[in-house]
Amino acid sequence: MKERVPLTETAQFAERDQKAEIVDRLYEVALDPIRLEELLEVWEGRVAQLRVGALEGAIALDDPEIDAHVSRARVFLDRFEATREDGGYRSILDDIPRYAAFVSDGGARIIACNRAAGLAFGLAEAGPLTTLPFEPEDVETLRGVIHKVASGRAEKVVTLRIRSRVTGSPVILRVSALEADAPKPLALVLSTELFWPDDFSETVQEAFGLTPAEVEIVRGITLGLPLKDIAEQRGRSVETVRTQARSILAKTETHSQSELVRVVLGLMDVALIPTAGAEPLPDTGGLAPVVFRQMRGPGGRRLDWTEFGDAKGVPVLFMHLDYGLIRWPAAAELAARQQGLRVIVPVRAGYGRSDLHGKGTDHITGCTEDYAAVLEHLGVAQAAVICLGADLRFALNLAITRPGLISGILGCAAQLPLRTAAQYERMDKWQRFILANARYAPKVLPFLVQAGFSLARRLGKEKFFAQVNGGSPADMETFARPEVREAMLAGSEVCLGARLSAHEAFTRECISSERDWSALVTACHVPVLLLQGDQDPQTPVQTIRELMGEFAQLRVEFVPQAGQLLFFKEWPQVLARLAEFLPR
Repeated sequence: MKERVPLTETAQFAERDQKAEIVDRLYEVALDPIRLEELLEVWEGRVAQLRVGALEGAIALDDPEIDAHVSRARVFLDRFEATREDGGYRSILDDIPRYAAFVSDGGARIIACNRAAGLAFGLAEAGPLTTLPFEPEDVETLRGVIHKVASGRAEKVVTLRIRSRVTGSPVILRVSALEADAPKPLALVLSTELFWPDDFSETVQEAFGLTPAEVEIVRGITLGLPLKDIAEQRGRSVETVRTQARSILAKTETHSQSELVRVVLGLMDVALIPTAGAEPLPDTGGLAPVVFRQMRGPGGRRLDWTEFGDAKGVPVLFMHLDYGLIRWPAAAELAARQQGLRVIVPVRAGYGRSDLHGKGTDHITGCTEDYAAVLEHLGVAQAAVICLGADLRFALNLAITRPGLISGILGCAAQLPLRTAAQYERMDKWQRFILANARYAPKVLPFLVQAGFSLARRLGKEKFFAQVNGGSPADMETFARPEVREAMLAGSEVCLGARLSAHEAFTRECISSERDWSALVTACHVPVLLLQGDQDPQTPVQTIRELMGEFAQLRVEFVPQAGQLLFFKEWPQVLARLAEFLPR
């Protein structure tokens, strides 16, 4: 590791200013994801200084102090991401099942509350605000803040820290203005008080192989109780509980109580998702309704897939990119049927209802095994592959590890293993923001991805996709086509749907794509053709030409007036070129 040169006093002040601005932006994004682009601009300036050495001793991408603030900011994002100013406060309360939340106009009584608020605070609809377990003066302070925020006489979001009279622990309250059709202006109050769902103890016990006593300790830790209080409740010594806590960390493969809480809260999110079957994709008119099929994949995990085209046709494996684009434009799906193609689209781990891989699973290996499992389940002896972006790595590995299974690979706007900082520099800012951090600051990436998904919810997916693709005029023109927009918005429901967010899977995808997988390119011996756009904002022509020298066995053709959405724009050409790769 390069030794860091001691900073001059001027540089120390500059570094502190840089860190302070980035930290400020992190918390602003956590409280309001719409400000993600402001963080991006600050981050870009910081990375630019690192590239050109403009600032003596410029802070590194993996700065521990920044990492610590990212962890804290992500707690806010985890807890408050569900809030939406959609005018329906009851639906908002329903979307926050695990944390106590209520709606108020600052008067003596609350307007509405969720179940968690009833259990944690004893609140009831139309009940008195004084039921809150806070000192009377703190309740009055809260009432005043609610009234000011609701009426627009304060910031749109105000955060308070009040100590509970019941637990003695601090409770964080976030008060935000709420647009609703009501006689008085309203505010939504979210808290850090957690609701432990019915039967969740059994879920935790089964998931991690814990004893009932250990589950109770997990419950106490998750609810924010110190080990001393947990020991008193259980009539055990603190040392006994501490020993049990160490056993729990080992069984759950976590390294701290805070990491344990994050894992348990993630499991709680899954437990709270309705299980009455996968939600149907929205009725888009041109596209036929999607039908998901389910199997048990490697390790007994749930693995979904869907199909379209000719059910008895020639098998084509389609890889859906990290945005989960499982649908084609309606005309392309019809053409697949007319041309006798059976298009098989496995839903990758963590997308839709497919289970994430276990901790420690190599991402490329895990995804490859899932693809092979689906094809084997369907009795497919050989298939051609169409892959998008960095999904090329899965196609290559599948051809290597399952000889004879893949007849050929057709990559569209493929991403190859990058080599230099200059290749990241050429990317458009959104792609660079995510992928450079995936490579150089992976600890920060989960927060950035989750903030991006929150932004997508705030803007709506249509505006979000337009913003992300804004660096390529060709992609903007392609996305403006109704049939393309329909396919992308409908298909990406497995990534970002009404009650589904694959941000963790997306993060793993990005980190995996930026590791060096060049050995897969050189080891693959099936025919490979890459169709690359001349306006690709992620992998520009110059970058592809540089990498072609290293990967001479690849056939590469450039398609004019195309970007990352090359497949969706040029699908007739793609299907025409696919013919040479189909199984005979």
